[in-house]
Amino acid sequence: MNRRMRSAKVTLGLTALMAASLTGCASDEDEQPDYAAICVDPETQTRADDDNCTDEREYHGSGGGFFWFYMATRGNAFVPPVGGRYNVAQGTYTVPRSGSPTVRRGGLDRGGGDIGTITRGGFGKSGHGSSGG
Repeated sequence: MNRRMRSAKVTLGLTALMAASLTGCASDEDEQPDYAAICVDPETQTRADDDNCTDEREYHGSGGGFFWFYMATRGNAFVPPVGGRYNVAQGTYTVPRSGSPTVRRGGLDRGGGDIGTITRGGFGKSGHGSSGG
C-alpha cells in the first residue's frame, strides 16, 4: 500500500513538472519573430522546400522561381505543409519594413500548422490540410 502511494506521488510530481516546462515553452513570446517566411512557388501558389529559396528576391507579380512569403506570426495564419497551397491573403511577397520587425525565413514545421504555434517551436501544432488562395 505504501509503495503504491509513493508511486502515485512520483507520477503526479513528474506530470506537474512536465506541464510546467511545456507551459514555459509555449509562453516564451520574446523569441517569436514578428514575421515568418515560407518558401513558395507563386505560379502554383504552393509551399516549397526551404532549400529552393536561395536568396531574398521579392516577387512582384511576374517571373518564375521560388520566393519567400512573409506572414505575421500573431495573425492566426495557417502555414500549409510543403506541397500544400497557401492563402495569398495571409501574407506578402515583400519583406515587411514598417518599424523594426524581426523576420525568420524558413525552418517552420514541414507539416504546417498554426503560425503562432509553430514559430515558437512546434508545441501543440494545430490545423490541417491546405488552404486555397
